[in-house]
Amino acid sequence: MIGNIKILFHQGKQYIPDVTKAEVPGIFRGRPEITNEKVDTNTLVELCPTGAIDSNPVSIDIGKCIFCGECAFAFPCKIKFTKDYKITTNHRAGLIVKEGEQKNISLNPDLIRKEIVKYFSGSLKLRQVSAGGDNSCELELNACGNVNFDMGRFGIEFVASPRHADGIVITGPITENMAEPLQICYDAIPDPKIIILAGTDAISGGIFVESPALNRRFLDKYKIDLFVPGNPIHPLTFINGVLELIKKRN
Repeated sequence: MIGNIKILFHQGKQYIPDVTKAEVPGIFRGRPEITNEKVDTNTLVELCPTGAIDSNPVSIDIGKCIFCGECAFAFPCKIKFTKDYKITTNHRAGLIVKEGEQKNISLNPDLIRKEIVKYFSGSLKLRQVSAGGDNSCELELNACGNVNFDMGRFGIEFVASPRHADGIVITGPITENMAEPLQICYDAIPDPKIIILAGTDAISGGIFVESPALNRRFLDKYKIDLFVPGNPIHPLTFINGVLELIKKRN
């Protein structure tokens, strides 16, 4: 008993009481902000290894961004990354941050299918598929269920079998070798089912987008219910995004 008390005193609370209001360390790179400062846009665009930056107007597609921060290092007066981790959305265009805009990224309620709230607002079981991922987003998804973030308290859990799942979480750029297993897994999930893309690689292909080893045709066939950007994603980004997706609305 005394030993447990000492550990609790030393480490403090090992869980986050409110995941919607938690603070993240200053080194975290979340939603970018772009000022109206005039800079050499050609140089700025060329800095980005994934083509996430556009010049007219200056914008950053965080579905392509790997959050390396090189643009902010080179042009600190133009771009900065905030600590805002609530950057999930349910429409692809919502991931594009334009200069002069400081609005939050959010879900469009009109695009959320009614059956999602009807069936999954109290409990959601997900099957995660690493479709050629590098294990970084996979590690963060594992962390969602640990004692710190405790995603299970909201009824959101990962399951081992797609037949026990309500939806699929895809990480990785979807390689040719994983295209068929991904399809088989998706088909095994009973209807209605949701699709979540977790991480830059899953959303856009990331640095692998031009690789002939990819087969992303799966994404052309189905509606994506949630985009979770990050490289890798942050557990708080994923949890808040899913909670927003399945919450009951008036």
